[in-house]
Amino acid sequence: MKNLLFLTVVLAAFVSCKNETKKEDVPVSEVVEISDIVSVSGRQLMVNDESYLIKGICYHPVPKGKSTKRDFGTLTQDLELMVEAGINTIRVYSPIEDQSVLDEINEAGLKVIIGFGYKQGGKNDIFSGSFIDYVNKFKNHNAILMWELGNEYNYHPEWFDGDVKNWYKAMNDAAAVIHVNDPSHPVATAHGDLPKELALSMSPNIDVWGMNVYRSVRPETIFKEWKDVSTKPMYLAETGADSYMQIAKDGYEEGINELAQADATDIILKATFNGQDICSGVTLFQFTDGWWKAGNNEVQDTGGTAPNSTGVPFDGSPNEEFWGIVDIDRNKKKVFDVVKDIYTNVNKE
Repeated sequence: MKNLLFLTVVLAAFVSCKNETKKEDVPVSEVVEISDIVSVSGRQLMVNDESYLIKGICYHPVPKGKSTKRDFGTLTQDLELMVEAGINTIRVYSPIEDQSVLDEINEAGLKVIIGFGYKQGGKNDIFSGSFIDYVNKFKNHNAILMWELGNEYNYHPEWFDGDVKNWYKAMNDAAAVIHVNDPSHPVATAHGDLPKELALSMSPNIDVWGMNVYRSVRPETIFKEWKDVSTKPMYLAETGADSYMQIAKDGYEEGINELAQADATDIILKATFNGQDICSGVTLFQFTDGWWKAGNNEVQDTGGTAPNSTGVPFDGSPNEEFWGIVDIDRNKKKVFDVVKDIYTNVNKE
């Protein structure tokens, strides 16, 4: 980030010169597309020197059927729904390799947080170092908001020879490589809840800390805790509620219960945006129900629970196939209107 001011000046000069030259007079090989510059200032995430509030959604579209692979075949429909809901940011768990997908996201006015995994068979992963090839290929694409390393890896030391310090070192080293290659986008990580001193001390190259926070309907309790340990920006990389009640509780009936999801999300999002002095926003989990999570991909199963996720409203039980703000067929659930109301009205003057 050290070169950001210099880069901004250079780009400003370039734009000024470009405005004085007719595009048709410039050889195609010399036309350079300039993307937005994303940076951090204190605890704030900035886009072109203006504060950027993440009103986001986690997005991993897997259709019904035998495959468990992500499929962007419904992207146009999905983006229309996202725009309607006031969503400005998509968080994905692995790189989007099809430029036309990034182009369409950009044309819809949204930005993307691109996640990199540790070991992904040598394709765009941290272990092989191939992630930087992707960064260099797409670092000038206007859809990119941040690069993000890992997802809740602090819960899985077994993936790193039983020592989570191996992950923190790999993460910090990868962030340093990105900084050298791309000074125009911050590097984030998605940490499981509040990072402890070990994670913070070993990862100085992380610019923005995403946190997957499941504390029932009280995600804001992490804001003061973060303020006490760091001066860097943070955002809620995951939070939310599912639409299935494992048991009847707090006046909500057992079984499929869209009202419980809607009410919990309303409380969570309002609390999140009340903490903008600390928190740069949220990518709510998630856009569509994921039938691939637990068993038969042809039906919607209960179960598919994730580790360390007992803080789920209101039953304390995460049913991983019921987290969408729309169902698998893109029908809006009750929670959709909650998200739309809050996202489209937050910070309105």
